[in-house]
Amino acid sequence: MVKKTFKTGFEPGRGFTQEDWDAVDSQPLTKGEIAQAKPFREALPELATEMDREIARRGRPKADLTKMPVTIRLDADVIAKFKATGKGWQSRINDVLKRAKV
Repeated sequence: MVKKTFKTGFEPGRGFTQEDWDAVDSQPLTKGEIAQAKPFREALPELATEMDREIARRGRPKADLTKMPVTIRLDADVIAKFKATGKGWQSRINDVLKRAKV
């Protein structure tokens, strides 16, 4: 697991000015305030649900015809020849097999 570290000082180009940074005076939370804090999903359930929906929409759009993952054993020289043609070599193998109509 990667631990994220947060920067604690002003950095230009982050959407606020040095004056904005200086105007904010936040004291550290007390132990009592931390004890009263609620988890995000409990405190803002509607926003959490909306964020979940937004995350679910990300990624590549679903194709009309989806491909199935399979395992196939091919000769090493065949794979080497297709890989030598660059990115998309697996799709090119798919195209050759489609044209073969077996």
